[in-house]
Amino acid sequence: MRYQISGKQIDIGESLQTHVKAELGGILEKYAGRPTEANVVFSKSGHEYVCETVVHLSTGLTTQARGHASEIYAAFDSSGDKMDKQLRRYKRRLKDHHKARPQPVELSDAGSYILASTQDEENNADISDSPMIIAEMQAKIPEISVGEAVMQMELANAPALVFRNEKHSGINVVYRREDGNISWVDPINAG
Repeated sequence: MRYQISGKQIDIGESLQTHVKAELGGILEKYAGRPTEANVVFSKSGHEYVCETVVHLSTGLTTQARGHASEIYAAFDSSGDKMDKQLRRYKRRLKDHHKARPQPVELSDAGSYILASTQDEENNADISDSPMIIAEMQAKIPEISVGEAVMQMELANAPALVFRNEKHSGINVVYRREDGNISWVDPINAG
C-alpha cells in the first residue's frame, strides 16, 4: 500500500508518520482487504489540529474521515476511529457486494472543476453568462456496478457519484434526491 502523509504549513515528523502507518495499517487489515493508497493530510485550524484521511481500496471504494483535536496525534486517532467505525459498518455490505476480484477496479481519469457562483446573493440576479472556473482538479471514475456505486456514495457521504457501469462501460450517475431516495441516471438505457 502506498502512503502519502503530509501537512499543510505543518512539519510532519518521522515518528508521526510511523504512528500513522502502523495504526491505519491495522485498521485497514482488520476490515478492508487490499487497500491501494492512503492520503493523510494534517493542518491547523485555530488552536486545533485537523487530520483528513482518504483511503482508496482495490474494490473501488473510497473511504474518508476527518478528525480534530488539540494535539496532532489525537487528531489522527479521532480520524482513525471514524474510519474504523465506517469500515466496520460496511464490512458486511462490502463482503456481499464485492466478490473476490482478480484485479483492482479500473479507474478512468477525469477533470473536476469548481465553478464560482453566477448569482449575486444580494440582488438574486445573474452576474454573467459563463461561470468562472476557480479550481481545477483530477478525479478518478471507477468502473463498478450500480450497487457498488450507491455503497461508495454512501460511504463517502457524497451527494452524487459518477461511475462507469461495469455491464456496458457507459458513464452513469447516482445521486441522493431531496426526498432521501437515490436516483440512477443511465444514458445507455434511455428509451
